[in-house]
Amino acid sequence: MHQLFRLVLGQKDLSRAGDLFSLDDSEIEDSLTEALEQIKIISSSSDYQTNNNDQAVVEICITRITTAIRGTESIEKHAKALVALWDSCLEHNLRPSGKDTDTPHAKIASDITSCILQNYNRPPVMALAIPIAVKFLHRGNKELCRNMSNYLSLAAITQADFLADHTEAIVKSILQGNAMLLRVLPAVYEKQPQPINRHLTELLAMMSQLEQPEQYHLLQLLHVAAKRNQPEMVQKCIPFLTGHLKDSTHNDVILNILTEIAGYEPVTLNSFLPMLKEIGERFPYLIGQMARIYGAVGHVDEERARSCLMYLVSQLANMGHSFHHILLLEIKGITDAFPSILGPQSRDIFRMSNSFTTIAKLLTHQLDNAKAGSGRRKTSTEMESPKKLEETKLAAAENVDHEKLQVKLQTFEDKRNAKSNTPGSVRRYSLGQVSKEERKDIRFNRSKSLALHAALSKGVSSDDGEDVENGDRPARISLSEIDLLSQENDESPFKTDTDRSQLENSSASHPSTIHIKSENLPETVKENFQGGPPGTAASPVEYEDKFYLHLKENLSKVKAYAMEIGKKIPVPDQCTIEGALRSCVAKLFFTCSLKGRYCLYSKSSFILFSQEPQPWIQIMFLFQQSLFPEPLSIQSHSVQFLRALWEKTRAGGAQSFETAIMESTFPHQKDLDQVQLHLEEVRFFDVFGFSEEAGAWQCFMCNNPEKAAVVNQDGQPLIEGKLKEKQVRWKFIKRWKTRYFTLAGNQLLFQKGKSKDDPDDCPIELSKVQSVKVVAKKRRDRSLPRAFEIFTDNKSYVFKAKDEKNAEEWLQCINVAVAQAKERESREVTTYL
Repeated sequence: MHQLFRLVLGQKDLSRAGDLFSLDDSEIEDSLTEALEQIKIISSSSDYQTNNNDQAVVEICITRITTAIRGTESIEKHAKALVALWDSCLEHNLRPSGKDTDTPHAKIASDITSCILQNYNRPPVMALAIPIAVKFLHRGNKELCRNMSNYLSLAAITQADFLADHTEAIVKSILQGNAMLLRVLPAVYEKQPQPINRHLTELLAMMSQLEQPEQYHLLQLLHVAAKRNQPEMVQKCIPFLTGHLKDSTHNDVILNILTEIAGYEPVTLNSFLPMLKEIGERFPYLIGQMARIYGAVGHVDEERARSCLMYLVSQLANMGHSFHHILLLEIKGITDAFPSILGPQSRDIFRMSNSFTTIAKLLTHQLDNAKAGSGRRKTSTEMESPKKLEETKLAAAENVDHEKLQVKLQTFEDKRNAKSNTPGSVRRYSLGQVSKEERKDIRFNRSKSLALHAALSKGVSSDDGEDVENGDRPARISLSEIDLLSQENDESPFKTDTDRSQLENSSASHPSTIHIKSENLPETVKENFQGGPPGTAASPVEYEDKFYLHLKENLSKVKAYAMEIGKKIPVPDQCTIEGALRSCVAKLFFTCSLKGRYCLYSKSSFILFSQEPQPWIQIMFLFQQSLFPEPLSIQSHSVQFLRALWEKTRAGGAQSFETAIMESTFPHQKDLDQVQLHLEEVRFFDVFGFSEEAGAWQCFMCNNPEKAAVVNQDGQPLIEGKLKEKQVRWKFIKRWKTRYFTLAGNQLLFQKGKSKDDPDDCPIELSKVQSVKVVAKKRRDRSLPRAFEIFTDNKSYVFKAKDEKNAEEWLQCINVAVAQAKERESREVTTYL
């Protein structure tokens, strides 16, 4: 032992204890084990708890020893002596003697704890420490127990095997109120499931008393347990999980667990399907997980298959979400398992159209036929003869309808292919091949046909006597289409049957579409929309329309403003208003105008939710007005539709749409700044940019075709390099590990070490990424953030780049790759089907 240690500890000389800090760590490193053994002798003496001098000497010496161990990284060399001193503290009273007053031995234990357990990644140290650490959980010292729980949670990351032997003690500590240890259970469950299963009911009963992070760890435990396919566990947790589905905080995690269970015990979820349906209606972003559960239950037998198919098909027709490819896969899985449901033509149904709505209508029609046919077979023989004629007529009518639909589809395809020299559609031409005038004509003709299709659909619905006025059917129409059509009075909208067949098969994706329901429209809008062709509206000049006159005075300013602002802020292709008046949001859809070969949004949309709908409505109006040579009137259908959207967002006493436009034709700068900031926050500009050549907003791949060709080569990385990964998510410690990452194809690959040549770790599947967000920094730090977080279905990752510029590069590349992976998945599903 070093001479100074021998003097201080041998004579318990407090006056010389401070001199220990003047010595270099390497100078006393060989003496640390002996010093710890001497401290153990002193602290075990009978008068230690009352001898203040001895307590002060021991406290100073322990501080110097733990500092030296950290400085020399010699924990493995001195771990045995350090743990022995730690263990000796358990022989004494550790309960606080008063408020915030630890006993002398509790102070020793606290000082040693961090030095030992911060080395949780060293197996030799943990093998000695964990058996002792667990004993401290039940000694009545809350502060010591809390610190021990923190470090044991860290140890569970890399040394779960050592903790597994003490699972029973850990569970008992949790049930006594130490909920922090819940984060340990998912790690040890694989090794020791029995103690946890025995107390599972008691653990689930704690859910309502837990904080949100602790609730998450309890659900993570159930997710791990669900993967082990244990019927006893399933019976206990399914009622618990379904009971908490209405909690929006955790319902996505709960559905992941139920999806896992549905993979091997689908029958157990059958009785909960009505509840799941209700949850899906309340939370549309969960439809994808719902579809997988319904798909699993639908494989049980044919009766359940029919029931589940009806739900899946109804969701396929709903364009308010982006899970159509998942729904199609589940529908096809069920129909393949029970081919008798749709009959031999089932595969033809999936191939007849790229429109999800069309496929849904065909499937619904076929399911209704199958159901009606089954009902007719069950009728008594007494009624068989009178009904045979009706059945024959119905079947004949259905066949005629089906043949008509096939003929219309074939006619449209033949006509389209005959007009083009290439197998693709017009919009697949590159910008170099089609002039701006030609593109304008293409857009105009397509818009007019779509407007006519909307008018035809409306007229047919009314003629057939369907309940249109009740608002059961959503009204979809393009603003530009309506007004462009109304200004072309010299052309009849209903020329030939060929035009009609083309209209009925037009694509449903088009610029500036506003989706609202008929019951939400003002009476004047209903009358205008239902009362004849668009050109029948009275002249605005005749009625001295103030709105029209205002626009007439400012028309040149509006056109110039719209052209300028359109380069900074994109105009959404579609808009819906959701929610009640005080909490309404605008759901905005953005697509790429070019839709090239590697387009990120040719079959999908970038969806943005805005809590400030009115600036967006004003921007859409200015864009609509800029398309026409004459001012729009208040009677114009596009204005009426935007006005109806505005009314849905208008609070009591607020300005009407026309008053707001006349008083402030252009949005306030602060509103535009807020819109711009929101687009930046959701990383819109990572995947979209304004093309000066095309004069329109295009996706990253269409704007950078040279990069798209390189990126889409097999194995070619989009970006690669070193990032730091946050290993733990708890506030009491931050630990970052440098790893080598490669973004290529549909995966974010990362090696276990810093080098590119290190072995691979489990990759992140980009198609499973839900969002990528910047980690917020403190307000006083105004620099760009370096850290970002990736959220997947069941996990989140936090990464940090070397600087702000590198972080921006990674964020853009990841967002582009995620959009590309989801678009590729959507295309593959459509091609497969």
